[in-house]
Amino acid sequence: MPKPARHFAIRSKIWIEDAQGQVAFGLGRYRILKGVQRTGSLHAAAKELKMSYRAVWMRIRASEESIGQPLVVREGKGSRLTAYAETLVRHFESLQAKINGESDAMFAGFLSDQLP
Repeated sequence: MPKPARHFAIRSKIWIEDAQGQVAFGLGRYRILKGVQRTGSLHAAAKELKMSYRAVWMRIRASEESIGQPLVVREGKGSRLTAYAETLVRHFESLQAKINGESDAMFAGFLSDQLP
């Protein structure tokens, strides 16, 4: 009896490091910023991501210090992204999409027919 055909896909993860090798920005920080953008609150974003408020805040603060730009500002009882953070989110989405597309094409060309 023949084995059913398997489907394989390539996955990649990108992040940006500072000169000391510390994460400045990556998928986790992106998800936090998207959560703040969606909910208007660091607390709500933390809850949505099943993280503590402190963990979320510390990651944002570390990115702000590394990048040298504010990413989130308090607004009334909530928070919002700075214009810089909104641009960073858009550019990260574009970078991720391009890398995923190119990785998929390379996988199809090099490895997909080598796997059972």
